[in-house]
Amino acid sequence: MTSKLVPALTADWLRDRWSGDFSTALPPDGWFGETLPGKNADLLPAAVLIPIVVRASGLTVLLTQRTNHLRDHAGQVSFPGGRCEPDDASPAATALREAEEEVGLDPRQVEILGTLNRYQTGTGFTITPVVGLVMPPLDLKLDDFEVADVFEPPLTFLLDPDNFRRDRVEVRGTAHEYWAVPWQERYIWGATAGMLVNLRRCLLGDD
Repeated sequence: MTSKLVPALTADWLRDRWSGDFSTALPPDGWFGETLPGKNADLLPAAVLIPIVVRASGLTVLLTQRTNHLRDHAGQVSFPGGRCEPDDASPAATALREAEEEVGLDPRQVEILGTLNRYQTGTGFTITPVVGLVMPPLDLKLDDFEVADVFEPPLTFLLDPDNFRRDRVEVRGTAHEYWAVPWQERYIWGATAGMLVNLRRCLLGDD
């Protein structure tokens, strides 16, 4: 991403950009963009909210640090989100419900912009990322069973490809690469980092 694009990253720029066609967005690559063998028919629908907070100092992205005792993705950085329930009218409804449950984000403070391509994970989920603008002030109330902390990296940092890297993990004797983006003391990786890569590709059209 070139520096001349950074000043354009405003709420109005995002609204205008989201009127375009994102159907050609590149799919995530590596392990976290694939399904496990034999599980293609068993993927569970889920949705996450990519909450872009409209701060006076610039746009940020609200991320959660999951608690260490959870069965799935313990201790990892993630977007608010979870499985789609039968009563959810849409992926956006799922994302808003989960964000309210996990961090106390009032749905009335979220302006939905649209969705990214679905993201398939190696743990058996097909995730719809829902992008929304969040209007402060925020009065968050964390679900301390699921969420240990929240933090807000600048959107400009998360859209800069120079801040991302490819790391590797061995799973059942096979090496798999995945996206990672360290920020301060946080390590954002896996599906969350992959969806951020897709967000950058959709908004800025670069690799």
